[in-house]
Amino acid sequence: MGAMTPDDIKKARAALKCTAKELAAALEIEASAVMAWERGDEFPTKKHVERIEKLVGAGPSAIPRKAKGADPMDALRDPDVWLLIRKLLAHPKLRAEASKLADKYDEP
Repeated sequence: MGAMTPDDIKKARAALKCTAKELAAALEIEASAVMAWERGDEFPTKKHVERIEKLVGAGPSAIPRKAKGADPMDALRDPDVWLLIRKLLAHPKLRAEASKLADKYDEP
């Protein structure tokens, strides 16, 4: 393709259905660089243009996305979680039952 204009970057993001931050993560650069490209303050290098074109060719699924919502580790701040953990530690039968139930869930 050659040089990419700010509109080309915006169109690429629209085709990929991603945010500037997500595109930046896929390109392994800072989101501020993608935003600067979209403003026309800076322009992507040939390497980045080629990577963007490859991503667009692969479609939206080529963009790694983080799960929406809170980080599951934030639950460690909840006193009820610690009560549950203490019960799991104190009661082997409960721990065995919880372990069987947990097998049905994906690793976070």
